[in-house]
Amino acid sequence: MSDLIYLDYNATTPLDRRVLAAMRPYLEDAFGNAASRHHRLGCAASGAVERAREQVASLIGADPREIVWTSGATESNNLALKGLAAAAAYDGRRHVVTVRTEHHAVIDPCRWLETQGFEVTWLAVDERGQIDLDALDAAIRDDTLVVSVMHANNEVGTLHPVPEIGRRCRARGVLFHTDATQSVGKEPVDVEAGCIDLLSFSAHKMYGPKGSGGLYVRRRGPRVRLEPIIHGGGHERGARSGTLNVPGIVGLGAAAELCAAEMDAERARVAGLRDRLQSAVVTALPHTVVNGDGAPRLAGTLNVSFPGVDAEALLRRLPDLCVSTASACTSAAVQPSHVLGALGLDDDLLLGSVRLSAGRFTTEDEIDRAATALVDAVNAS
Repeated sequence: MSDLIYLDYNATTPLDRRVLAAMRPYLEDAFGNAASRHHRLGCAASGAVERAREQVASLIGADPREIVWTSGATESNNLALKGLAAAAAYDGRRHVVTVRTEHHAVIDPCRWLETQGFEVTWLAVDERGQIDLDALDAAIRDDTLVVSVMHANNEVGTLHPVPEIGRRCRARGVLFHTDATQSVGKEPVDVEAGCIDLLSFSAHKMYGPKGSGGLYVRRRGPRVRLEPIIHGGGHERGARSGTLNVPGIVGLGAAAELCAAEMDAERARVAGLRDRLQSAVVTALPHTVVNGDGAPRLAGTLNVSFPGVDAEALLRRLPDLCVSTASACTSAAVQPSHVLGALGLDDDLLLGSVRLSAGRFTTEDEIDRAATALVDAVNAS
């Protein structure tokens, strides 16, 4: 394993050992059900869950009561979009605005809403992956229920101007949801400053465990109403039924607290690694296309296209380099990236694209070795 170079942090992050240490008691002796508050084990679990709620809320500037635990961002996105659509408070609002480059965890629920009689406006992006804010303004209507725009794109790393989008939605009386899975813990996120009404996140994108995540749901100014999409016990104040994943939630809370303490230094270091990798590859292979270049980008994300190269075949020649050719969540269906297609890349560049994403445990030596291996493999193609 020591020869492996892991540059797929956008797919998932390693579990930080400090997070594992926080989780361990709740995997072993402190195994109580957080809903069983009539005995000490249950009370201990409940207390740990509420502590984690405070840790996550602090990271994004929220009230702890606004955090709803889920299994991850895919469930959170479904709860946000389908839960709004089903809420009686929003009867008559049957229009949704989103972006063509969203993750499938937003795209697929929006497609499902279309089958239920909702109309969805799909905003285009430019060659850097950015939306036109004037086009967003023009898309909002009197019957618009929600605008859903991700904070950081999972494939090219483009950062959308969330605070400006939020302000425009608030001015028009429209709810704003953002899938912040890639950015929470890596980029500053403030739900108040960003006028965010709903925000989705996952633990495993910020050095926590898989299977744990949450949804921020605004309580006031305006209060957001959701119908649950999972029934059976009324947990999470009725928003999401099911026995809570106490170890996973504790891990998410610990991960959030670590991110809050280390974010600024880590972001600067990881951005330097990304730039070092980009410079090495582009200098050696001047025909390389850097996708999303020129736009604000997530610190660790580099998406490049090599003209005339089959990326799948390229990676087969690099068994010790862990990178992606497409979003990991769609890997079961191998097809050209819808994100890069929306940026206007032709088929040659689409098929020759590779995503490399660095993170907390990436070293300069790994970056240099990855650059050398990648350049050599492209030249041998």
